[in-house]
Amino acid sequence: MHGLLVTITLLPLLALLAATAYGQPGEVLYNGIELPSPWPPHRDALTREPLPDPSYLANPPAVIPIDVGRQLFVDDFLIQETTLKRMYHTATYYEGNPVLKPDKPWETDSKFPTAMVFSDGVFYDPADKLYKMWYMGGYTDCTCYATSADGIHWDKPELDVVPGTNIVQQSKRDSGTVWLDLNERDPARRYKMMLFLLGEGSGCYTLYFSADGIHWSDPVVRTGPAGDRGTFFYNPFRDMWVYSIREYIPATVGRCRRYSENRDVIEAAKWEAGRATFWVGADNLDPIRDDLKTPCELYNLDCVGYESILLGLFSIWRGQPGNRAKPNEIVLGYSRDGFNWYRPARTAFIPVSEKYGDWNWGNVQSAGGCCLVVGDELWFYVSGRSGVQGSSGSGVSATGLAKLRRDGFASMDAPEDAEGTLTTRAVQFGIRGHDPSSERPELGHVPEFRLFVNADVDEGELRVEVLDESGEVIKGFGRAACKPLRGDKTLMPVRWGGRNLSKLAGKPVRFRFHLRGGSLYAFWVSPDKSGASHGYVAAGGPGFTGTTDTIGSGR
Repeated sequence: MHGLLVTITLLPLLALLAATAYGQPGEVLYNGIELPSPWPPHRDALTREPLPDPSYLANPPAVIPIDVGRQLFVDDFLIQETTLKRMYHTATYYEGNPVLKPDKPWETDSKFPTAMVFSDGVFYDPADKLYKMWYMGGYTDCTCYATSADGIHWDKPELDVVPGTNIVQQSKRDSGTVWLDLNERDPARRYKMMLFLLGEGSGCYTLYFSADGIHWSDPVVRTGPAGDRGTFFYNPFRDMWVYSIREYIPATVGRCRRYSENRDVIEAAKWEAGRATFWVGADNLDPIRDDLKTPCELYNLDCVGYESILLGLFSIWRGQPGNRAKPNEIVLGYSRDGFNWYRPARTAFIPVSEKYGDWNWGNVQSAGGCCLVVGDELWFYVSGRSGVQGSSGSGVSATGLAKLRRDGFASMDAPEDAEGTLTTRAVQFGIRGHDPSSERPELGHVPEFRLFVNADVDEGELRVEVLDESGEVIKGFGRAACKPLRGDKTLMPVRWGGRNLSKLAGKPVRFRFHLRGGSLYAFWVSPDKSGASHGYVAAGGPGFTGTTDTIGSGR
């Protein structure tokens, strides 16, 4: 059997348990994928030829565990067969952008007025019940801090680091990342910051720690050699800190990424020159702008654990015009093993504007933490530059917001005026040695597993049936017994009379979705009536108390 044996009470420790196999041949991930050895795989170089699709798509596990997170249809990993059509979706800019503008002397008294996330970070802190943002203040001048109660209206508090300002780090810098680490046991290391300093300390990244995100330690460690636009992130599925290292190879792919990982964020920083493995770059499938005709390059890659996948925000450089700022924009990638990427849609998920005068006419790039879960939406904070017409200058650099339906990266849509079906591969839930005929002392009760979906069937209908491993409908869980789902909600329970799925826990089953006139975004099985997914919630959001969704509809 694939997967880890854990009790419900241990779900938040899943990544820690998985990490005990780190570096060992045959490490099995939360989703049943078995990693080869050595890991991460070594690459001597990158070319403009596209990397192959992840091997887990062609050779998925015989049975896929689905206890962790909402199960997304961004690829065919979960799909045995379907007549539905997959559609990829893009984010929509908030109409009140930018949400953070340079308006303080230390932000405006530079060559280009700047208050932008350049990775940096935007997180929701459940302890303080605040959105928190770190950003570049003034063009490469310093690092500043802002807070918000609603994620739209931001305050720049007067702090004591530089009295009378919201500056929290005075060093001149290029790129940076701040990570709110809710799993950190040492309060002094709750916040982690990585900066590419200008002047002394240049040519690598410098790591700092903080208890409050305001007062930062002296440098903790300086990394191995690196280019300026780097970042780092936490991979919760394997309990790994990963550095996304900027590399430049002029003869082939130009800007690209190397990769270094370790469970200890300090140890992960200790790569040697040329030794960190090549990771990913842009390739021949990334579309070239007609006006520039320049092969694309990978300018930056921010990542985060979202529900059951690792989400990648690829900042794609499509050339440097002589008369405007870089038209960088954000494209998505998805990974289920944390290293290999599936990039099905190469057009912009969050685009640069083509209209001079817009706040984002140039250089749209992502924030550290990538996105937040806010009600039924995902919120993406991004930087944008107004540019200077006739030059490559940045102009005013600010921070904006783009939104997407929760889980809304891809949908499986019914054919027009017809019904379609989708049958999953064999999946398992409740993989924890659960015996439904008796109570477990450590659980205190028998969990009642339920199926939930994220679907838009306002003008249609969705029914689900459960099949055994051989493909036969399980008695009591047929299509006719399923109460039809109608409406448009990101969390909808599926019901077969008064039955729940508990007697099927630990057994391989398949779900067959019958969809008419609508879209299916995700499904998951939860032991909670609330529909809590126990998946990861990226940079958090209002109502969540930690890094995973233990709340469901009870937010």
